[in-house]
Amino acid sequence: MTDTPDSLDTLADAARQVIETERALAGDVLPLGANPLPAPAPTKDKAVKADKTDTAEKAEKAKKLDEIAREVAECTACELCRQRNKPVPGEGNPDARIFFIGEGPGAEEDLQGIPFVGRAGQLLDKMIEAMGLTRQDVFIGNVVKCRPPGNRAPTPDETAACWDYLRRQIEIIAPEVIVVMGNAAAKVLLETRTGITRLRGQWHEVWGIPVMPTFHPAYVLRQYTPDNRRKVWSDLQAVMEHLGLK
Repeated sequence: MTDTPDSLDTLADAARQVIETERALAGDVLPLGANPLPAPAPTKDKAVKADKTDTAEKAEKAKKLDEIAREVAECTACELCRQRNKPVPGEGNPDARIFFIGEGPGAEEDLQGIPFVGRAGQLLDKMIEAMGLTRQDVFIGNVVKCRPPGNRAPTPDETAACWDYLRRQIEIIAPEVIVVMGNAAAKVLLETRTGITRLRGQWHEVWGIPVMPTFHPAYVLRQYTPDNRRKVWSDLQAVMEHLGLK
């Protein structure tokens, strides 16, 4: 399949077809490749899925995340700060149930200071929409907050320099699930050398938070095959199942 903007709709279309088929069959099928955590009994209506806390606590979370963003803007802890246009601290709902974590900003993100706004970001938006959510419902960030030259993988020194920012963001947001996207991000967050092909589709845990690794949207665009789309959608279905969104 060619890598065109029109193809970005394919994942969402396929997702809707899968949902409709499962509902028609009244199936309770485990997403392919998933190693499930016990799904908690849903306690929140889907319409209020983004509101885990009251307004005052949510405002306090937003304030703390803004403080981290200001620190990131002034950060000179590694060499990436010397080449950036804008830092990309992350953005989204401070009370998000899902925290999507990628590798690092790309060219468009570096220009705008916003995570996942390039072509991979467009696909991520489609993935989120296929889950019945929007960007406003989730939080999106990266393991490094400045763009590595040529979109290369961040070095251990660079990820170490940014680690405390990410750790604090996770602590403040307290998501119910983390979706970690791609090799570099998964290896940092899960402290493993295992590649994403073996990690994806299996539940992991960090600080008591369930973590679902999956392919990075940029990889899905480069390797735009039905099998890769199916695997990503399987991973997202496991997340939806865990959160009671299916």
